Amino acid sequence: MSMPALFKGRLSIPVIGSPLFIISVPDLVIAQCKAGVVGSFPSLNARPPELLDEWLARITEELAAYDRAHPDKPSAPFAVNQIVHKSNNRLDHDMQLCAKYKVPMVISSLGAREELNQAVHGWGGIVFHDVINQKFAHKAIEKGADGLILVAAGAGGHAGTISPLAFVAETRKWFDGPIALSGAIGNGKAIRAARILGADFAYIGSAFIATKEANAVETYKEMIAGANADDIVYSNLFTGVHGNYLKPSILAAGMDPENLPTSDPSKMNFGTDASGERAKPKAWKEIWGSGQGVGSIDGIVPAAEMIARFKKEYDEAVDPPL
Repeated sequence: MSMPALFKGRLSIPVIGSPLFIISVPDLVIAQCKAGVVGSFPSLNARPPELLDEWLARITEELAAYDRAHPDKPSAPFAVNQIVHKSNNRLDHDMQLCAKYKVPMVISSLGAREELNQAVHGWGGIVFHDVINQKFAHKAIEKGADGLILVAAGAGGHAGTISPLAFVAETRKWFDGPIALSGAIGNGKAIRAARILGADFAYIGSAFIATKEANAVETYKEMIAGANADDIVYSNLFTGVHGNYLKPSILAAGMDPENLPTSDPSKMNFGTDASGERAKPKAWKEIWGSGQGVGSIDGIVPAAEMIARFKKEYDEAVDPPL
């Protein structure tokens, strides 16, 4: 396994908090980094685009101040998620701001782009790219990504279908660089398991929705804290890409989670149909994403408290006697 120098001596546990659309904001990112895990957010969460400058200034300044006050235990680095797909007309603007603040880590999604990787390397940062299969994993590394995020079965939001056991093992046959594993990780034992499988980091999203700092409505947080794996539905109806969603949120939108139609990605409509009627509930805003690991989340707590629990469970995780 390979731990980049960027992280050494700066993590309390080997965890990257995944960038959550709408939910990940500076309050959450800063709390995660101070508690010793990588905090991240999608650049698109900063709206209007000019707000991204303020967010990056605040995060870098507050973490720098924390590091000066705690030289023996500095904060973890933070990351910005960039959607590389051609539909993102903010990419150039947002990357310029990442360059201005020398963002230490960029997480790229929905397309591997060589020039993005080169730009990040130019200011001394690293790039992890998220993938759902080996085809995309090879392409990401060929285009210059430093690490891979394996989005396995059971992950929240847009997720793959490959077992984490198989995904890590097959990737390690050809890639010896840093790997983060995503999929149903909601406690410290699961973080330890990810390491045993051969990943360097656990990539955790859904658990952090149920934190005080998350920018989620209280009903969403309560739903996460009260859900289990049986409450997760895998569907491509809401965005055209298969993902995992909370069954109670689908029911609340007046739909039958057991009988959802399959969507045609080429005919997606997130607003109204031709008659002016609402086409379908909006993903993330009304249909809420979640991974299968939510059964380990029992309440809404500050991020630091959740990370402390993860660390305790991680440190205590040992093989049971045969």
